[in-house]
Amino acid sequence: MNQLIKSKKFDISAGTNFSLAELQEKIDAAEKAKQNPFREFDDVEILLWYIHEQKHADAKNDRSDRTRTEYENELRLFIEHLLTYGSEIGIDLDAIEEGSLFKSLAPRHLRRYQEWLTKESPHVQKGKVYSPATISRKTTILKSFFRYLYKVNYISRDIAEGLRIASVRKDDRPDRDLGPQDVVTILRGCRAINHPVLFGIVLVLTATGIRNEEFCRLTVGNVKADRIHGGHFLEVTGKGNKKRQIPLKLKVTDSIRQFRQARGLPALGEADPAAPLFTTSRGTAFSPSYLVSYLAKELEKIELEGIEMKLTPHVFRHAFAITSRLNKADVYDIMRSLGHEKLETTQIYLEKVFAREGHAINQWSDDALEDFL
Repeated sequence: MNQLIKSKKFDISAGTNFSLAELQEKIDAAEKAKQNPFREFDDVEILLWYIHEQKHADAKNDRSDRTRTEYENELRLFIEHLLTYGSEIGIDLDAIEEGSLFKSLAPRHLRRYQEWLTKESPHVQKGKVYSPATISRKTTILKSFFRYLYKVNYISRDIAEGLRIASVRKDDRPDRDLGPQDVVTILRGCRAINHPVLFGIVLVLTATGIRNEEFCRLTVGNVKADRIHGGHFLEVTGKGNKKRQIPLKLKVTDSIRQFRQARGLPALGEADPAAPLFTTSRGTAFSPSYLVSYLAKELEKIELEGIEMKLTPHVFRHAFAITSRLNKADVYDIMRSLGHEKLETTQIYLEKVFAREGHAINQWSDDALEDFL
């Protein structure tokens, strides 16, 4: 079977230098001829169109570059797995339909792939285990892609129905609950080793609740004077190109100034508004992946007794939500501050806080067990 597929030269890398304009011309020509818009597409082209298609008039409202990269990497890996391990997976194809791997697959193949991925893939054979969240993400991407192919009539059957549900239970979610005292411990550790760069990153992430990508995109011009309340605020562009204004506590603004001074950057009032607000040691803006690795490396320099979890920008975003709730902030205010579209997402951040708030023991009076409580 592997040779059967390879003989069709299914080379996903061939589409690296594709042009959206050229693909759009193909669609327009098919539409003019009253044919299926994707009639002349091959598998590489339909995959790349699915990932990079511009759906909004303002391209900023489409998928972020990071999301596109994640989707493309996951789908490339899926294809590579089929080509390399097709027999082990059970991709029992007798022929390639219309020269297309995607058109040749059936629901059983996606089901078998999902099972192989979790039980027999090289990752598992090395003694590693995919987390429920990772399996859920991989399943979501595959399901979204093949449902799209079915929707636009590139394939004739909804083969995504072969994928089993891979939802994440509450107990399966990674522990990202960092309380305010934990953050204080980390910040004190930064000061103890005189690390204003790490201090500034941790304090800004925790005191604003911004996403990794939002932090990395910040420019000097995003720090604005607050003419109403005094001080400063951050103008942040979030998902869907939606902007929100985040007030900055005075000491948070000071930490930004100290960060820039430590990096040898111009003061806020003297810098180019378009310049990155936070930079690496080379003077370039952080990328989301480098920010994660930088935090991990630098935090190893601090004694963090009792803090076992992996500390990432997202963990500090959770810390913002938790600290806000512990300080009596309304859950809807927290939702808006985080830039969440749905209350359910914010509630996931606060599950354990809500559980403890609503515990029956909180209703006990001080003399419930006389002198023993």
